[in-house]
Amino acid sequence: MALSEERIRVLLMGSGAFGVPSFAAVHDRHEVVGLVTQPSRPAGRRRLPTPTPAATWASEHGLAVWETDNVNDPAMIDQLQALTPDVALVIAFGQKLSDLCLDRLGGMAINLHASLLPAFRGAAPVQWAVITGQAATGNSVIALASTMDAGDILGVQMVDIAPTETAGELHDRLSAMAPSLVLDVIQRIRAGTLEPIKQRPEKATRAPKLSRRDAWVDFARPARDVAARINGLNPWPGVSVNWIGPEGESNPVMLRRARPLEEMDHSSVPGQVLDGLRIACGAGAIELLELQLPGKRLIDARSFLAGHQDWTKPGHRLECSKPEAE
Repeated sequence: MALSEERIRVLLMGSGAFGVPSFAAVHDRHEVVGLVTQPSRPAGRRRLPTPTPAATWASEHGLAVWETDNVNDPAMIDQLQALTPDVALVIAFGQKLSDLCLDRLGGMAINLHASLLPAFRGAAPVQWAVITGQAATGNSVIALASTMDAGDILGVQMVDIAPTETAGELHDRLSAMAPSLVLDVIQRIRAGTLEPIKQRPEKATRAPKLSRRDAWVDFARPARDVAARINGLNPWPGVSVNWIGPEGESNPVMLRRARPLEEMDHSSVPGQVLDGLRIACGAGAIELLELQLPGKRLIDARSFLAGHQDWTKPGHRLECSKPEAE
């Protein structure tokens, strides 16, 4: 399908901050007919209703915003159809579009997903790419389909994952680089030059939504796995441990960033503090680079050591238990 107009009508559908740079780029180049987003939710200490990051951006740019907890409601579909968009761009929306909704939109519905599909289908692709120790990941733009994250691939971009990069940092990098990919795909839609590539379902991996019950790490695992989990759960939900002294005294600490020391030999039990902020693992060790105490700001290793030298003396260890399934 080729579109004759240089500027085409685009309906934005999104909630999270991840899509805002791409939405802004599309707004600069095309005619945005509005944004569909999740409803405002209570946030902050006062629990005041707070719009989604995408809604905040759209309102600041004078765009129409529709908040809905069910985009597939017939009345909502009627409103969207009346906008006559050429393209619906879906990024971090948080709702699945029904076949009826996709059909009634009329044009083409595309989705930006933060992985190299079919790898890491699901709600947390960035986090799971880091947790599982991937060397690279990227962004994919796909045509929306009945099965979540399974549509034809319309464009991809790749990026290496740095050894100590956190999921939060990778999320921001992928978000910042995505606009060029999104604009390229929209341009090829306009020109009628798309060459869709079918996904191979047998290659699909999952990236399920994370919860506070995922805030653990197993120090009996190899150092690379331990560091990857710590980095992949930053900024949320983090890895919570108890720092235990030789007399049994215990202090909660959040581990925020770590480096694997795979070649480091030791005879200590997993979780034992070796020297400084080096922690024994099942194979090798990790070096803690950033930590956070309850109610305090994130601090680097040097600052932590300056105030907690006694915590690194012989006999200290870190304990972390995986929560039992509910």
